[in-house]
Amino acid sequence: MDIKEEGIDWHHAEQCSKVVCESSVLERTIDWKQGLAIAIGVPLLILPSIGYFASYLWSFAIIVWGLSVFQGFMQNLAYGELATVFPHASGLPGFAQNVFKGKGKDKYDKGKLIGGFSAWSYWFAWNPVLAIFAILVGSYLHGLIPALSGFSEYNLSLGAGIFIFGALIIINSRGLSSGATMGYILAFLSLAPLAIITFSPFVSGDFVLTNITSSWLPTDWAWDLHHILILLGIFAMAQWSACAWETAAIYGPEYKKPGSDVPKALFSCGIVCFFTYVLVQTAVTGTLGIDGLLAEPISPMLPLAQAAMGPIGAYISIIMLVAAMVLIIQTAYLGSARAMHSLATEGNLPRIFGKINSNGTPVFAMIVIGIFNLALISLGTPTAILAASAIGYVCANGISLFAYVKAKTDPTLAARDRPFKAPTGWKNVAMLFGLFNLPLCLIGVVYLNSLEIGWTSTWVGFIVLALYIPMWYYSQHENHVLKKSEQQQIA
Repeated sequence: MDIKEEGIDWHHAEQCSKVVCESSVLERTIDWKQGLAIAIGVPLLILPSIGYFASYLWSFAIIVWGLSVFQGFMQNLAYGELATVFPHASGLPGFAQNVFKGKGKDKYDKGKLIGGFSAWSYWFAWNPVLAIFAILVGSYLHGLIPALSGFSEYNLSLGAGIFIFGALIIINSRGLSSGATMGYILAFLSLAPLAIITFSPFVSGDFVLTNITSSWLPTDWAWDLHHILILLGIFAMAQWSACAWETAAIYGPEYKKPGSDVPKALFSCGIVCFFTYVLVQTAVTGTLGIDGLLAEPISPMLPLAQAAMGPIGAYISIIMLVAAMVLIIQTAYLGSARAMHSLATEGNLPRIFGKINSNGTPVFAMIVIGIFNLALISLGTPTAILAASAIGYVCANGISLFAYVKAKTDPTLAARDRPFKAPTGWKNVAMLFGLFNLPLCLIGVVYLNSLEIGWTSTWVGFIVLALYIPMWYYSQHENHVLKKSEQQQIA
């Protein structure tokens, strides 16, 4: 077997045995359209936050969504370049690990620990999406189907989670191209009705512009430290949704032509996200008004559908929202599984998480993720899970942007070929947004959590992130033992 022909970096070959590498290589089977189909579920991440943001910012939430997608473009220009510098890396998890990896001389290399921690943070950012939307599925079903009213929302959410997670494991075990096909189907089932419901109020006349212009910010809003920290926390949670289309880059090792496929998939998804996030929040706020929006903070799309399309709109919304939630669960499932696979193949998690089946899918990682999210469902509050997850996302983005800066300044890394390049001087932009994430957004989301739901969410976030440390030390010991075994076999 020729390692270069099989698509493995030489540094990777030095870290693992021939047998392990052969069982861990992802296959190049998709193009940018299929990558877009999988990542196109990202706009649906707005659903759990429409009412939550309005409760703090009123109509100004529309501006925050627009600015957050703009932030995504600024950050993803850097990530698009990194995707061509490291064509075998799985998105943000792979970029940071490649840039900060050690030279292999020390058993416990701190640079490698930083890269691995960034990847673990990214894994934790995407992973809870499964639990969040399983809970939302249960909530919508409980409220809108009378026959299910006898079941608790928790039981419905748990049942939905078991069914959806199990089905996605089976479907995606056949390979990423199968997941992309499902993405096409679900994109049609969810995004088309979402667009219809969003645009209907503008056509029917239910949209009232003064609902927005008369309530830009709460009457007690002041630009003091308290409110600025709240705004930073909102931005941290907004980017968890509005910047998450960087997930299109995580399939770098599975694109047929990563140099061109990754940028195309990234920015096509970004354009869709910009219009979706701004228009959805605008339509809901303009149609329901702030009072009406706050009366339905969890499911504001339902009264919007009823106002624009009549009673039948509520049932259409069930079909649309469930399909949409399955789509974003699919996106998160594939992204978090490949983040775990990337961690394992880079030697930053136990090797078992890097194993793939005959179709090139990390099924074991998907099973572990599914079980973990079934446990998260027991928390029962999507906002608390999202807030904890946002802590991981700001850490992952901050470290990844700093990785881009290092990749542009380190002589060895700067000399690498770059089929796609961000504009000149982009390392300064990346540094600016890196600092915006760490420490500003991190401080903001911790402060917002303390106001909204106490310290539970923050502690959950930090504990999950801290769990990486013992697993990383175990994986380094595992790598060391394997390396000694190989040396003895050669001797």
